[in-house]
Amino acid sequence: MNEDHAPDQRQPELPPGTPAPKPAAPIQLRNYLPFRLPWPILAGAGVGLVLRLFFSAAPGHAYSAMAGSFILLAPIAVGAVTVYAAERQQRRSWGYYFFAPFLANVLFVVGTLLILIEGWICAILIIPLFATLGALGGLAMGAICRWTRWPKHATYSVAVLPLLLGAFEPGTGLPQRLDDVERTVTIAAPPAEVWKQIHHADAIRPEEIDRGWMYRIGVPLPVSGLTEDTAEGRVRRIRMGKGIRFDQVATEWVPERRVVFRYRFSEDSIPPRALDDHVRIGGDYFDLGDTVYTLEPVGDATRLTLQMRYRVSTRFNWYAEPLAKLLIGNFEDTALAFYRRRSEAAAEAAGPEAPAARHPAR
Repeated sequence: MNEDHAPDQRQPELPPGTPAPKPAAPIQLRNYLPFRLPWPILAGAGVGLVLRLFFSAAPGHAYSAMAGSFILLAPIAVGAVTVYAAERQQRRSWGYYFFAPFLANVLFVVGTLLILIEGWICAILIIPLFATLGALGGLAMGAICRWTRWPKHATYSVAVLPLLLGAFEPGTGLPQRLDDVERTVTIAAPPAEVWKQIHHADAIRPEEIDRGWMYRIGVPLPVSGLTEDTAEGRVRRIRMGKGIRFDQVATEWVPERRVVFRYRFSEDSIPPRALDDHVRIGGDYFDLGDTVYTLEPVGDATRLTLQMRYRVSTRFNWYAEPLAKLLIGNFEDTALAFYRRRSEAAAEAAGPEAPAARHPAR
């Protein structure tokens, strides 16, 4: 190409005294990829682990893991530390203020699993609450960083607050929430057969009940439930995986119509680490009351109703109680489906002319 016709690449001359223009700032991709540098997130998760190690006392004592000061404030502290550490590097977006603390709290809970101070059941149940509170705490800290001059003081205060308040909780009793859940199913089998299956549930296969949510998050699968006549009356012996065993004592007994069980646990009913202590039946935070089976003939079928009463005792019953109701309701649906399948299979195998197994476990 002829140089006379080449485009002029030189910058135009500026009038005397005009400052030279600043070079264009390079695009900072990390502003658009908030998790590319994970150190703030890891710092927040680390603070959560330190707090969890501190809150390791037994139930009913200061600094237990179920203390309201830990459950409600620790995830907020994790979110605040995450955002503060990130802001010390550079200004972050509002999306970062929300999602980075969310992720930091998830990593915090995963960390408690890795160092074996928490079990899967509690971890799965608490992650939604921790992640949400942490995200809200991150947004609040983001606003403090943008609009005030004391983010450092705010961060230190939020991180220390759970430790200060944790010392005062044992002096007050835990609030209690009592409720019940009821489910019903119609079974194409006579009451005698359904009654038999309730009291002679043996050799339970995993595929019969493993769709229950509580089993999917770590509760051991049941193995058998057999009712026996004892000196104290009728008792149903429950056996589950990991060596769990306990009794259900019949307090009301109307053959083929109604039975009421209350739970009885011994010191060795639940071996160590078979269940998370925080969700143990009969513990400080959760218990089951009466369990009632009601059978009603409907033509050639049976309407079976299962009702379970329960107690939840935490500083955050507004979260724990609906969660307990959801899991217990799903358990009842799973149990009723189990009895329906077994009863209908037994009735079909017996045939229409064969007498059903009369008067079992009377």
